[in-house]
Amino acid sequence: MDRTDKGGGGVTVVYVDLLFLLNLAANYLLLLGAGRMAGAVLTRWRIALGAAAGALYAVLIFLPGLMWLSAWPCRIACGVGMAAIAYGGEARLLRPTVLFFGAAAGLAGAVLALETLGGFSLTLERGVLYSRTDLRLLLLVFVGCYFVLSLFFRRAGQTGGGERVEVEIALAGGSAVLTALVDTGHSLVDPADGRPVVVAEASRLAGLLPRWADPSDPVGSVERCRRMGLRGARLIPYRAVGVDCGMLLAMRTAWVRRGDKKTDGLLVALSPTALGEGYQALIGGL
Repeated sequence: MDRTDKGGGGVTVVYVDLLFLLNLAANYLLLLGAGRMAGAVLTRWRIALGAAAGALYAVLIFLPGLMWLSAWPCRIACGVGMAAIAYGGEARLLRPTVLFFGAAAGLAGAVLALETLGGFSLTLERGVLYSRTDLRLLLLVFVGCYFVLSLFFRRAGQTGGGERVEVEIALAGGSAVLTALVDTGHSLVDPADGRPVVVAEASRLAGLLPRWADPSDPVGSVERCRRMGLRGARLIPYRAVGVDCGMLLAMRTAWVRRGDKKTDGLLVALSPTALGEGYQALIGGL
């Protein structure tokens, strides 16, 4: 679908489908990257919904009678709305929202620089991204941009606290939802099968654990569990700052869910102390 916009320098043909897809992809990358830098809890469907809202706004401002939507107050309101949708599960919205606006401003500056240099048809029409480039070429450009941005945001996310996600851990006594920090340096694995081990604050799972499991006494807990016929208890060796060789009590889960991915039978290592501010679990390659 397309429409023509007469005025100024002549006739401008706007292909609405291309306009929507281009802004959808750009918005998704910006929201995802800003959320990672802020260490926000990210839900991919919320990120996609926020990106789609921004892409719909980009289309609306080209419809007859809706040009007023391109005014700065409307743009700011749209950006805040996108952030509210994308990070709605986060208690503190200010940091990811500010970072999202900063990333969007950086992208706009890059687009204007490319347009000034010439030879590239990506431009800003009424404050939103638009291009008359062939869609296949545009997709290739976005693949390259995604690769570069993912490397940048991954490093920024590590220095800014890392990405946080929600995980649900199920044990024999039920399940609990925790906020987990995605830590690329987290390398604990199950000695039996080499699968990743989730580390969680024991206090958050206290109601799901057998009463003879005491995370502050991992060796004794394993012995008591074995005497009671519970075979899911393990000892996981770990090293940390100030701890050359420690042991954590680990329990075999029924399953661990991260987003749409559900993994059966992982071990969860129980930390007797708090792990950090704003999260109650650590995950690596899950």
